Amino acid sequence: MDQDGKCRAVVLISGRGTNLQSLIDCWSDGHLPIDLRAVISNEPRAMGLERARQVGIDVGVVHHREFPDRGSFDAALSKAIDAHAPDLLLLAGFMRILTDGFIDHYLGRMLNIHPSLLPKYQGLDTHRRALQAGDTEHGASVHFVTRELDGGPVIIQAKVPVLADDTPERLAARVLEREHRIFPLAVRLYADGRVKMADNQVIYDRRALGAPLLLTEAGKVVEE
Repeated sequence: MDQDGKCRAVVLISGRGTNLQSLIDCWSDGHLPIDLRAVISNEPRAMGLERARQVGIDVGVVHHREFPDRGSFDAALSKAIDAHAPDLLLLAGFMRILTDGFIDHYLGRMLNIHPSLLPKYQGLDTHRRALQAGDTEHGASVHFVTRELDGGPVIIQAKVPVLADDTPERLAARVLEREHRIFPLAVRLYADGRVKMADNQVIYDRRALGAPLLLTEAGKVVEE
């Protein structure tokens, strides 16, 4: 925590940074009780870096192509992150698979936003896969990061209906709107001490969640 008792956070990005922007907006409005210390990207030209610069957030680049292997990149990335002494690490469209050692270092304090209703469709191309499977609903999830790719315990989800004329792009746009709503909510729950990970489970208000929290159409967070 910083001197004001706020959760110190670092955000990792790789591209446009729209989920980063949702965090910045809530943080700027005073609705997110965190100390947003830095935004770090593996891509020097990531648009999200400019989003951070515009509001005075420190930015950094650890370019993965400058390293011979994943381990050396992760070591350099971890050094850049730890310079800001974060309590929370947020993956907001960070498109790198992380080593076990890196994940273990931040275990229980690293959150990721993923465009599917996990455990469905871990990995990439989630919207196309949902359409090909004939799903009637799709959505987004915020989860703790563990060694299993997109397999850590899920904190909160939001659902959207799959429409008859959906394309992957149309479906992605509706899911992205939900991502922008649930990511700040999950961060606030963590920063307020209401959510943590223990024994590979989400602990919410001091009890284990049987299923992820759900953001309703009305904007309420409920337990299913």
